[in-house]
Amino acid sequence: MEDYAPSRYKMLEKIGEGVHGCVFKAIDLQRNKEVAIKKVALKNKFGNIALNTLREIKTLQLCQSEYILGIVDIYPDLTGLSLVLDYQPDTLYSRLKSEVNPLSRQQVRKFALMMFKGITYLHDAGIMHRDIKPANLLISDKDVLKIADFGLARLHFPDEEGRFYSPQVSTRWYRAPEILWGSQKYGTGVDMWAAGCVVAEMLRGVPLFAGTTDIEQLAIIIRTLGTPRLNQWPELTSLPDYSKIRFPNSVGMHWDNLFPSCTHAVEINLVSNLVIYNPKNRLKAKEVSSNIKLEPCRRA
Repeated sequence: MEDYAPSRYKMLEKIGEGVHGCVFKAIDLQRNKEVAIKKVALKNKFGNIALNTLREIKTLQLCQSEYILGIVDIYPDLTGLSLVLDYQPDTLYSRLKSEVNPLSRQQVRKFALMMFKGITYLHDAGIMHRDIKPANLLISDKDVLKIADFGLARLHFPDEEGRFYSPQVSTRWYRAPEILWGSQKYGTGVDMWAAGCVVAEMLRGVPLFAGTTDIEQLAIIIRTLGTPRLNQWPELTSLPDYSKIRFPNSVGMHWDNLFPSCTHAVEINLVSNLVIYNPKNRLKAKEVSSNIKLEPCRRA
């Protein structure tokens, strides 16, 4: 956080704005390289230290992976802190919005594999991302996918039974059902559900579950996957919001009908092993990323 920092960077243009700050494109004059500068608040609206900012900084500093966005520098400004990040010209979200160049099967596999390698790295480091979605998956000029935006990231302690996590995480369309039912004792399975939704979106071109409220989100999930069976997910009835609303019984849809224009059985099989009600039954990131061709790796 040296004094030289502001003069080192030449600001170019604003390229994004999110819940946790604005992002600008700039030139790192010292390295003659494009960077992204994310301006974040050091304190929240109540005057307390902004935990999201601290989590993002710490996570970015800890992670050294080809598939995790790299942090170059940090310096203070008038409103808080500026995080200098590796500049990425594209996002998976913008790629999915392109009607001119839809993703090929090879691109779907490549981006999926990079995403799972990045998630494997995070989970091995004991970190839950908690907001995996296309807009947070950046793509470099060499088509390398990198996971970004760690404002909701948390350390995960699987051996600590009494640890609680906020259910107010993840973007609704990619939010796991245990969180939608109010669970505060979830784990890395929430990232795997979200990743499964991302793979499905790459195959379909549109989101798999697109609810406008949490209740509608659950209703769409149940209509699509069928009513969850208690013998397959016995913990469901103990979730805080389980008894607050009842949904009509549903037998669900066949996976092939969810991907009418897709004949990629391997990828559809992968989605079906991730978008599963019981988080214990979802594939682990390492199980997917260790299989380079993304062949089905269903556990017995």
